[in-house]
Amino acid sequence: MKDAIGVIGGMGPLASQLFYKMITEHTAAECDQDHVPLLILSDVTMPDRTGAILDGKYDAPYNRLMEDAKFLEEYGCTAVVVTCNTAHFFMDMIEHELRIPFISMIRESAKEVAGLHPGSVVAVLATDGTVKAGLYQRALETEDLIPWVPDADIQKEVMYQIYDRIKKGLPCDKASWQKIEDACLEAGCSRVLLACTELSVIKSDEKLSDWYIDPMEILAKRVIEFSGKKYQ
Repeated sequence: MKDAIGVIGGMGPLASQLFYKMITEHTAAECDQDHVPLLILSDVTMPDRTGAILDGKYDAPYNRLMEDAKFLEEYGCTAVVVTCNTAHFFMDMIEHELRIPFISMIRESAKEVAGLHPGSVVAVLATDGTVKAGLYQRALETEDLIPWVPDADIQKEVMYQIYDRIKKGLPCDKASWQKIEDACLEAGCSRVLLACTELSVIKSDEKLSDWYIDPMEILAKRVIEFSGKKYQ
């Protein structure tokens, strides 16, 4: 397959399915051949990324992501992306070992928000691992934005939505989500980054407003553009 983009997915499967749907629906195409060639590696057995970051034991996810990225590189993919925000902690270490570009969902999202609301306060809703690693905080600060992360009680609600609802195939808990939204409003956030791909599923299912920015949507746009296709 010529000029394919390699996708490391399966973290979780619903998010990867949604990413493929985004790319398909937003590519201007009149036939199958007009779409973006993708090689999707759904690695559902990937070791837990958040647990590894919190425990300081990086080897298992690092080695698996390196193996997957090298597989896609050797296949002939022209670039690689990962549909998991927390996994970017490890990909930031791995990308310098690759001969093909790694399109970072986190860096691209920070640039997008900076273009929409320069200098603003931006909420980061993410796993404990992503928050602890400071992935979005650093990226937003690089773009002269002010990151806001929830306090411990609201962060528990975010983790509940990710691990106890979406990853288990259950719908968003709307009462819990209202607590999260209220906290973001009280903090004066201009935009809210759904910095976990399970939260991307919530935006799609619940038809959340554009106040919520989905990094996976931004990544889909960048993949389409990188492939030389037209985004619609």
